[in-house]
Amino acid sequence: MDGPASVSAAVQAAYSYCETVTGAQARNFAYGIRLLPTDKRQAMSALYAFSRRVDDIGDGPLGAAEKRERLEGTREVLDRVRRGAVSEDDTDPVAVALADAATRFPIPLEGLDELIDGVLMDVHGETYETWDDLRAYCRCVAGAIGRLSLGVFGTQPGVPGAERAAEYADTLGLALQLTNILRDVREDAANGRVYLPADDLAKFGCSAGFHTATPPPGADFTGLVHFEVRRARALFAEGYRLLPMLDRRSGACVAAMAGIYRRLLDRIAADPEAVLRGRVSLPGHEKAYVAIRGLSGIDTRHISRQSLRGRV
Repeated sequence: MDGPASVSAAVQAAYSYCETVTGAQARNFAYGIRLLPTDKRQAMSALYAFSRRVDDIGDGPLGAAEKRERLEGTREVLDRVRRGAVSEDDTDPVAVALADAATRFPIPLEGLDELIDGVLMDVHGETYETWDDLRAYCRCVAGAIGRLSLGVFGTQPGVPGAERAAEYADTLGLALQLTNILRDVREDAANGRVYLPADDLAKFGCSAGFHTATPPPGADFTGLVHFEVRRARALFAEGYRLLPMLDRRSGACVAAMAGIYRRLLDRIAADPEAVLRGRVSLPGHEKAYVAIRGLSGIDTRHISRQSLRGRV
């Protein structure tokens, strides 16, 4: 299936709405999913649009009580999708698109419950003492997205190690989320949020937080960033084992999205204090280069060779 002709006009309109949301609000994500065939691209857009709704509630200006109420409302929408209780003429286009996608692909919808749980942790003002604590949060808000995406991508028939595909997808999600946390450390501080583990902050003298364009006095901010970068790179290396298990276009999509964040991580490592001065990003031409690498299969072949060497 590779076209919109097999869906009704109402469902197609719902998918178009989700793709518009994705294109407007998720440039890195949109770069990757444009490499997919139509049906998978639409399903991924539906997943993104629902996830965006959840994130926007968590990041919005509402009070904690109203945020909790609205997040439970998104869970009710998800329950309707799960029960098959969303009709094509439903007034919520995201629910219509997600319901259709869930009939086409084996999407583990419980991953969206985990996302809601993770955003509720933000609403409750959770902080994280250790990496294990932060990893549990990251699995909810990002690892779950990796597993949901794998439901759309699928693995190639008979591919070795497919039983670990969900684990690798989850780990790749963690790598992306830790990169996001490093990139947004100043913005999060301004919003009263601290994600990096308290143990790590104390180790590098950064417990005072990140409220200015320079590190706290006496802090080894560069050491902290490089420590977290090494952790993220290890997660990327593990998560990339997923690539050879996917078909060419799904692998290209994942390689493009992950590659953009991997290069972003390299930029942060090269100039750690840049994340305190503003938002670090990649220019469009560099994102396009990463997408071309993904589509060409260069990254997948590289990971495959590494995996083969590891088994010898």
